Amino acid sequence: MRAASQAYKPEYHQPEPQREPQKMSDLLGELAASSAALIRDEIDLARQEIKESVGQMRSGMVVTAVGLAVIGIAVLVLIAAAVIALGTLIGFGLSAVVVGALLAIIGGATLLLGIRRVRRTRLKPEQTIETLEEDKEWLKQLR
Repeated sequence: MRAASQAYKPEYHQPEPQREPQKMSDLLGELAASSAALIRDEIDLARQEIKESVGQMRSGMVVTAVGLAVIGIAVLVLIAAAVIALGTLIGFGLSAVVVGALLAIIGGATLLLGIRRVRRTRLKPEQTIETLEEDKEWLKQLR
């Protein structure tokens, strides 16, 4: 609340002077500058997002690598246990051959499956290229 000794004085604003209508070339220049600024801002935002995502991904990959190492050790122990268990039935030498051959078949099939998937994968960002082509055409029409 105002003190009684201070009287209310309204603030008067000078009206803005009338501006001349802008030329079309000036408007197009402003549009181009604004578009460029918008694109720069979008690129900066994308960089920041990628930087944050990479940080999260890095920590996730470290945890995943440790987990895979532990699983790898566990698999080796289980394979040794399988060789020992089968060895008591058919002999340790033959047991190692049977378990090794079985693992080679499983590994080979998995490897072939992976190679097929890699060959089918296209790294070319086709949708992005298509969008950039459309943007290029749109910018040509503005000129």
